[in-house]
Amino acid sequence: MEFPLDLSGSAYRDVPFEEKERLLDEVKSDLRFQDVMYGCYECGICVAACPSARFYDFSPRVIAQAVAREDADLVYTLMNDSIWDCSQCFSCDRCPRANSPGGLITIMREVAVNNALQTARKALEGYERIIYKIMSTGTQVSPDMLQPDAFPDWGTHVHEIADNLEIWRRALPPETLHTTETGWSIDDKTIIELYLIWHMTGVMDMIKGVDEGLFMILVDVMEERLEEAGYDVEFE
Repeated sequence: MEFPLDLSGSAYRDVPFEEKERLLDEVKSDLRFQDVMYGCYECGICVAACPSARFYDFSPRVIAQAVAREDADLVYTLMNDSIWDCSQCFSCDRCPRANSPGGLITIMREVAVNNALQTARKALEGYERIIYKIMSTGTQVSPDMLQPDAFPDWGTHVHEIADNLEIWRRALPPETLHTTETGWSIDDKTIIELYLIWHMTGVMDMIKGVDEGLFMILVDVMEERLEEAGYDVEFE
């Protein structure tokens, strides 16, 4: 049984208000913020257009309102309990005020990840294999990964995919039935560039804050290949 989202902030009373304000300020200081948040009419068009609102106790309007009103308590609650229900389809961009709740949620998600909020770690658990897959092979999702228990936020459609994996495996089609590693060619230069981008832009630091175990696995993979390519990169 699912319970309605608690918008009172009572679930996080033990978190200092100063910390909640700091995270809100971090959201507002993002360079993209001025382009995604102009103030909320509270018309509800974003909710009417939102597919996630049909399946979850989720409202892009509540998120836009909370940020517009600078309600740090509510914003913190939403960053923990609501923003991960967004499908990032940006149907909400039809807002008459030119807000983009989806863009705002993108910023809030990044702040949650950068600050290693516990719910960010939970939300990203199912994507650890994708991250490892990208960094080790240059590809993304392989057919065997499309399982309902791995990606519950993908909705009921993933059950249809999981029930027909053999068909999807034939459709890709990789040389093996378990991976897309040989489905298309990713040259070593591309992989090395990807490693360097993730290192120099702070992505690896972000991963370390969310999942140190995954960070260590990626470091083992990346250090060896970078060294072979003649790069001396240290991961802290």
